[in-house]
Amino acid sequence: MADDSFELYDLKVEVVAPEGARIFCGAQVGDFFELKGEMLHFPPGQGFSIYSLAALLPLLPAKQRPTHPNDWMTTDAAVACPDPNCPTRFRITRMGKRRFSHAETTAVPLIGEG
Repeated sequence: MADDSFELYDLKVEVVAPEGARIFCGAQVGDFFELKGEMLHFPPGQGFSIYSLAALLPLLPAKQRPTHPNDWMTTDAAVACPDPNCPTRFRITRMGKRRFSHAETTAVPLIGEG
């Protein structure tokens, strides 16, 4: 069988804000979560606003995939808090790559198989 593997970046999403800023989304500077494959991992005892998470979720699968060096998805890393009065940003950092097998992630065969 041909190699059916693909790679995705693990991501770290961290709360950043100007020093002394009043934060309205319930976050604290330095709060974070990690995305490994399709699984979100939060540190014990740390929460994350569902509204902030909703703003981030559409971008995460795209940020996990390799992109062209000139693509804005490669260079841009800060996402604004969805609360227009909150000065926080969520910095998305690509971490190491993780290898996956197509056959282990879906029941749909690759084109030309089966």
